[in-house]
Amino acid sequence: MSYIPDRQRSDGLVKAGTRALSAAVLVGSVTVLMWVLEGIDVLDNGALDQFGIQPHDVNDLPDIFTAPFMHAGFPHLMANTIPFAVLGFIAAARGIAKFLAASLIIIVVGGLGVWFFSSANTLGSSILIFGFFGYLLGRGIFERRVLDIVIAVLVVAVYGTMLVGVVPNDPTISWQGHLFGLIGGLLGAWFLRRGRVEPSGVTRGT
Repeated sequence: MSYIPDRQRSDGLVKAGTRALSAAVLVGSVTVLMWVLEGIDVLDNGALDQFGIQPHDVNDLPDIFTAPFMHAGFPHLMANTIPFAVLGFIAAARGIAKFLAASLIIIVVGGLGVWFFSSANTLGSSILIFGFFGYLLGRGIFERRVLDIVIAVLVVAVYGTMLVGVVPNDPTISWQGHLFGLIGGLLGAWFLRRGRVEPSGVTRGT
């Protein structure tokens, strides 16, 4: 029977608590920022909507980095806030550095997918929401750790119905952002997975 010393267990709990607090502060700050930006946008008659993704416009490519934090009105933002906060917190609590790297991958893959395949100005945090979903699902598949598998199952159980958003069924909703955000999250989980052990016993970094 294996035994974990009390000191080691205590250190593990402290680290987990620190990660959870850091995740809450980070995701909470981004959520507040999105609300502030939407307030400015409303007061300025939608002036910030120009920072959405305008497909096929080379000069607009930098806006793939701003579009996920802009919204088309408060109803749009309210619909996205809870899933963004919940999935973002869980993803960040699994590791801040990997969360930031995964978020960048999601933004780039999701943004480029919209830029190439959409036909309308697109903005909203759905790219990140679907990306976080894909990232957590991918961690369960690629990491193969019990906790990550349990999280992936719970995430699918609670938010799995949103996957209908990756198919074109509503002209006012960017299925491209949903689909490519999801793909970005899965890619992030793959690229950021732990090193694997080869049959020879050598660990290969990824």
